[in-house]
Amino acid sequence: MKESKIKSLLSYLTEVHLESVPSEYNDQLHVVLKNGRYQLCTENAIYSYGDKYDNFRKCFKKMQLPDSSGTKVLLLGFGMGSIPYMLEKVFMKNYRFTGVEIDPMIIYLASKYVLPELSSEISIIGTDAATFVEQNEELFDIICIDIFIDDNIPPYFLTESFLIKVKEIIKESGVILFNHLGYTSLDVSKSKQYFETVFSKIFFDSTMIKVHKNIMMISKRDVVNA
Repeated sequence: MKESKIKSLLSYLTEVHLESVPSEYNDQLHVVLKNGRYQLCTENAIYSYGDKYDNFRKCFKKMQLPDSSGTKVLLLGFGMGSIPYMLEKVFMKNYRFTGVEIDPMIIYLASKYVLPELSSEISIIGTDAATFVEQNEELFDIICIDIFIDDNIPPYFLTESFLIKVKEIIKESGVILFNHLGYTSLDVSKSKQYFETVFSKIFFDSTMIKVHKNIMMISKRDVVNA
């Protein structure tokens, strides 16, 4: 969905509110135009921000991204499609995306504002990520885990059993990126503890990167440029 030039220019000076919708999972979801990009947020968290979703953008910039247009990317937590947006528009990758998003209102907003701007093959499945991972038999090249309710990751998605299930659907050559909060010193401490006690036990050659207000966990350190 293209906004008017006036709204787009104004958004570089102040946030332009576009829409707020109630949600079973997130109370209120807000769409604003900021710096010319659509931003999806709740009271305490930003779910999507186009190519300004820096935690994933900076990780992708450090990674050796596949060139093949047949690359399969699984997005557990789709939001408004920041990841396919930046991979297509910034990194010039024409991948095949499967988005898993439990909140139908987020799917509605993504379909209204962002998806019309993309040419990549994108399939969105409206279900719980745990259910999808349990039932899926397809293998992926890249899996991005970005599952939050407001500013919290639901407890199941922090368990070893969930990570083991995810590991079963990534190709041997593939990579998993898991977004965690790193906003406060307590967030950083909790994320580091999780990495050391859970994530790195499942993915032995993993690494973590502090990106602005997030901690990004990556299942293979050798795909990340120093």
